[in-house]
Amino acid sequence: MVDENDKTTIKEAIKRRKREVYKPVVPEMQLGFVHHNVDCIGCRACEIACKDKNGLSAGPRFRRVQYVEGGIYPDVYAYKVNVSCNHCAEPACLPACPTGAIWKRADNGIVDIDSTLCIGCRRCEATCPYGAPQFIPDQNIVSKCNLCVDEIEAGRKPYCVMACMMRVLDVGPIDLLRANVQETKAIGPGEEPVRAVKNFANPELTNPSIVFVAHSKGKVES
Repeated sequence: MVDENDKTTIKEAIKRRKREVYKPVVPEMQLGFVHHNVDCIGCRACEIACKDKNGLSAGPRFRRVQYVEGGIYPDVYAYKVNVSCNHCAEPACLPACPTGAIWKRADNGIVDIDSTLCIGCRRCEATCPYGAPQFIPDQNIVSKCNLCVDEIEAGRKPYCVMACMMRVLDVGPIDLLRANVQETKAIGPGEEPVRAVKNFANPELTNPSIVFVAHSKGKVES
């Protein structure tokens, strides 16, 4: 239940938000994810670690492992695509929030949510092309991956990365990940990261901070 002080804070935030003109934040350095689709075994350890870190009940999932299967025998295939919030350079959720609860950090580009300002309108959920914002019914707020920013600030990696037994998920400066020079086991010699895989929303929409080492059947035809 929202008390009167909270209502006043929310109303003031909405008024301030209406006066502002949205200007995309250009961070000093943009962190992002890399995921190796082929070597991922779909164990979902990253999902469980994320739910444990954020105290999530059944239902909301900040990180999701998607199984992709197809083909006709004998030419069959299967691979996994692992996604969460992509901490986009131009996040669609941010300008959609009427209270300014969503913001982008200037130092590392992480897109975060201030739960004290969230009113549970779910506009961010509707605008995100990647399904990242998750509604938390018992709190009537929307939340999502914040890249375990407390771990990042402490010099550690996010829980999902640390839980990955195959070491196919990692984080780093997105420009280095895209250039394939980041020192990570998620990218091997001769492997080229791509910005999108099949059934992944067009990266031109929000410029997501994620790259994939894609399965041959999952590569997007140019």
